[in-house]
Amino acid sequence: MTGLGIDVRRGISADELEQLGGGEVAYIKTLSSEEANEIYPLDDTLPEGISIYALHAADGTPIALTDSMQAALGQAIDDELVVASLH
Repeated sequence: MTGLGIDVRRGISADELEQLGGGEVAYIKTLSSEEANEIYPLDDTLPEGISIYALHAADGTPIALTDSMQAALGQAIDDELVVASLH
């Protein structure tokens, strides 16, 4: 149970995740390059047909886009963030 009354043993919904965080919790979302091009305004478009891993703060603020899960996790570690699993 968190101080906000959220039972984390049962998993965390996206709405509950937004209540946590405070610059300490993040999540990684897998997107197609086409989805990433639509969601994030980039100067260069991403190649078609690849997977993109988006690291977001708990409130949804984008932190990083990368082409590997390991790089996204590495960025989270460098930023001293705890990565939450969304279901």
